[in-house]
Amino acid sequence: MKNKLYILLFLAFLFSGTTLWAQQKATPKAGEGISSFLLRHNRSPKKYYDDFIELNKQKLGKNNVLKVGVTYVIPPVKKSTTTSAKTTPVKNTGAKNTTSEGAGTKQPSSKAKSTKIGTTINEPLFGKQLANVKVTSNRLAGACFYVVSGHGGPDPGAIGKVGRYELHEDEYAYDIALRLARNLMQEGAEVHIIIQDAKDGIRDDSYLSNSKRETCMGDAIPLNQVQRLQQRCDKINALYRKDRKNHSYCRAIFIHIDSRSKGKQTDVFFYYSNKKGDSKRLANNMKDTFESKYDKHQPNRGFSGTVSGRNLYVLSHTTPASVFVELGNIQNTFDQRRLVINSNRQALAKWLMEGFLKDYKEKK
Repeated sequence: MKNKLYILLFLAFLFSGTTLWAQQKATPKAGEGISSFLLRHNRSPKKYYDDFIELNKQKLGKNNVLKVGVTYVIPPVKKSTTTSAKTTPVKNTGAKNTTSEGAGTKQPSSKAKSTKIGTTINEPLFGKQLANVKVTSNRLAGACFYVVSGHGGPDPGAIGKVGRYELHEDEYAYDIALRLARNLMQEGAEVHIIIQDAKDGIRDDSYLSNSKRETCMGDAIPLNQVQRLQQRCDKINALYRKDRKNHSYCRAIFIHIDSRSKGKQTDVFFYYSNKKGDSKRLANNMKDTFESKYDKHQPNRGFSGTVSGRNLYVLSHTTPASVFVELGNIQNTFDQRRLVINSNRQALAKWLMEGFLKDYKEKK
């Protein structure tokens, strides 16, 4: 009887050991957050996030940040799990995933791999209706972009008013940033979305609801201005160190909305780093693109947007060439129409994409 018991115990140990040995394990990339890590291993953050936390809670850092060099257990695939959309393998580098990321909140993928025409990329940040992005062109194939909307989290940025509605700079900048990122992906580019809100998606509402959910690729956004700006620069720079090996053209864009006196109508302003010639060329190409669009669509209006060098923190502390864009005066009635009408936000995103395209062609 004892022998039978020993045999049963041995078999139980053997099978349990096999299960453990079969568990999939991996180490995160620099700056990678939990959601990005799961996506890289073909696990939906929505279905596996909590399982991952439970399996690895003893190994996670503060706010569930992934530690570089630590091996984590990947949740086993659930039998009921299916994928409804064709997805391209997501190559994440960490910080939401665009530079150094840790994720205390559920965050979708931040970076989509450049792909062939006809391929469909799934990016949950765009919202359910627009998550699937079909690559329709290869005009930006080989290019890599870091798209950053201003402010976010505890900092709403500038605030305008239309009747009883408040217009928060971070919400409108984020919506335009998502639209731009999607346009770039459609052109075959690899795109990192640095500031993220897992719930918003691309919205067509005139008055966008305000929240403090935004993260910097999964990391909580600091209230302190210098820390906040340095955080997003660190994310970009960490990603760029890897991206530069595969992409000869990497550019960052910081999208903001200005706040001036209510009676001051402004056009779009483009700022570049005085220390980088590529930054200046990009800003000029952006401005030229917008000017040509205004000449075409509003021929008698004229365009008074400007290009100038500025010693802005993010331009100075970001390694890849970058441009800082102010899309209008959030206090001015006419400029507000540029923001609250969703087709105008889409046009802004399209023109920014075309500015990048013009610059990329010149660089090539």
